[in-house]
Amino acid sequence: MRIGIEAQRLFRPHKHGMDIVALELIRALQVIDSENEYFIFVKPDEDRNCIQETRNFKIVEISGLNYVVWEQIMLPFYAQKYKLDILHCTSNTAPLYLPTSLVLTLHDVIFMEKSTQENTSTKYQKYGNLYRKWLVPKIVKKCKKIITISEVEKANIVKTLDLKEDGITVIHNGVSRRFGIKPSPEIVKEIRVRLGLTKDYFLFLGNVEPRKNVKNTVKAFVKFAEENPTVKLAITGLKEGFIVDILTEINKVALLDRFVLTGFVDDTSLLALYSEAKVFLYPSLREGFGLPILEAMSFGIPVVTSNISAMPEVAGDAAFMVNPYSVEEITEEMTIAYKNEGLRKEKITLGYARPSLFTWQKTASKVLSIYKLLKNR
Repeated sequence: MRIGIEAQRLFRPHKHGMDIVALELIRALQVIDSENEYFIFVKPDEDRNCIQETRNFKIVEISGLNYVVWEQIMLPFYAQKYKLDILHCTSNTAPLYLPTSLVLTLHDVIFMEKSTQENTSTKYQKYGNLYRKWLVPKIVKKCKKIITISEVEKANIVKTLDLKEDGITVIHNGVSRRFGIKPSPEIVKEIRVRLGLTKDYFLFLGNVEPRKNVKNTVKAFVKFAEENPTVKLAITGLKEGFIVDILTEINKVALLDRFVLTGFVDDTSLLALYSEAKVFLYPSLREGFGLPILEAMSFGIPVVTSNISAMPEVAGDAAFMVNPYSVEEITEEMTIAYKNEGLRKEKITLGYARPSLFTWQKTASKVLSIYKLLKNR
């Protein structure tokens, strides 16, 4: 088979969730499939070394004015040029008119939900949501197969887009092998000193999207911090002003020094932050999967996460579960996760076992089985 994989943003230096999923899937397919021919379609950018060509994997760089032109005009042209049997689009959207069979990874339908359309921080995000909201209902009718990443999200997709269940296959994301491997003590110490962190800190991966529940997380940590004066909260991906606004709202700006805003962190820094955190906070309001839960567990870090959306499916019984709308409950569970040594050890032990259930090799094998199934139709 001649299989195309859309990975438009694979080469951008600051990769986000769907980019990382595409990268790990391709790497795993390179290991398990030496038979089929693959064409990886990417947009030129800085990080060309994140993936290497092999005998049956060719990287095709496609220039384009913007996301829509690249996807709707350039991608179908190259699909025809390379005479593809299948094109797998990995990031929720795909060309409307395509000369080949289409497989779509629809990570979630969060963009279809009204609550996620409000208070979006940038024009780019608003434009992207409008594009997806217009396009996806049309695209899903044309797919030979839709892949999604959790049973919860499959139910959401069926309900939101009025689709039949048998057209959607759940294939969980995997955990990269680099998680669980602690950087050297020298690197960890250098990163901690550079960021101004003591050894007593919690970790939270920040994002301006309302569904990430930053406001309740900050409010909950403030309550915790007032009773536990040695602990800081490291937050990635957010600017100080965002946190200041929340603290101002609750008259707690004096506690700003208990928050360490790291900005964007590279892979090495992220591994170092995970490796020494006392507790990992992930009380999100809505996720298609929740990969950071497993990343933290692989390092033996107790996880506080939500009892709604896809989080229970990922965490199983290995996390401290909370109602993410309750500040008091988040504070209570982070206190237990930090202070109750017996429960900490229990959750850590259970957590170590979770990542082995979610590997990229398993993910790639299931994706490959879909390709083969379509070939035989």
